Amino acid sequence: MKVAVVGATGLVGTVMLKVLEERNFPVTELIPVASERSVGKKISYKNQEFTVVGLATAIEMQPDVALFSAGGSTSEEWAPKFADAGITVIDNSSAWRMDPTKKLVVPEINAKDLTAEDKIIANPNCSTIQLVMALGPLHEKYRIKRAIISTYQSITGTGVKAVQQLENEYAGEKGEMAYPYPIHRNAIPHCDAFQENGYTKEEMKLVNETQKILDDRTIAVTATAIRIPVVGGHSESVNLEFENEFQENDIRQILNATSGVTVQDNPDTNTYPMPIYAEGKNDVFVGRIRRDHSRENALNMWIVSDNLRKGAATNAVQIGEYLVENKLIG
Repeated sequence: MKVAVVGATGLVGTVMLKVLEERNFPVTELIPVASERSVGKKISYKNQEFTVVGLATAIEMQPDVALFSAGGSTSEEWAPKFADAGITVIDNSSAWRMDPTKKLVVPEINAKDLTAEDKIIANPNCSTIQLVMALGPLHEKYRIKRAIISTYQSITGTGVKAVQQLENEYAGEKGEMAYPYPIHRNAIPHCDAFQENGYTKEEMKLVNETQKILDDRTIAVTATAIRIPVVGGHSESVNLEFENEFQENDIRQILNATSGVTVQDNPDTNTYPMPIYAEGKNDVFVGRIRRDHSRENALNMWIVSDNLRKGAATNAVQIGEYLVENKLIG
């Protein structure tokens, strides 16, 4: 299978290459793609060197599938061109997520909706993916009426510039700023641009994408997204209100039985998810599962995942795996 990785030299693109290799995706020919300034560079994959090409060249090379992680404007312009050439695009940007004609997919939740006609498939926002991995099976069983989410997000969600800012601040050096304020020893309640309604784009992604993936616009969702000086992954404090009664142990059992979810929940041994231990792993980790006694049928939990893996690269590769296994590409 010919596989193009668009944005191969970026943070997520680099992880996509790692995940393709780790999961032994059936790559017969790799086509690393990047902006013109990176064309001609070499990247390594499975101990071989490959030359980075531009977008137009990549289309001419006719890959079966293209994993896009090159930003929204690139996806808006180029994903349709790839699709028109018969190439299936799995896009990691926000460009197509809320397009009613495009599927927004977390494989464990809704991959069954995919068909061979889906030539542009949207990969959800990183914080949404880990959220719905836990919410999906619980919604199926108990019906979620309302979700209140506070996220504590890694700087890697912003990109290389943010990582450099934190490293500069650790070292006490001046440098380019990804954020309007220092991130070292700080928490910034500002992820992505503010909207007219007072929420940020990141917060509204959690609202809109969650409803779309779970295929239920009646779920009331509200969110606050915070950037913290962490590299390993995103964390989320989640409060859910269900239509139906539940038992805490049943919640743990349902989540334990969900592929891609690991329950870490034992206060007696201080066992709970943390981003420092989620880094480099593909699972979503859930803990601090406890009843909210202030509301009827309400629950609190804490969800952690590596935002560059399950929150981006791993989810995209898993979509590709589903397409291959079900003979929807290739």
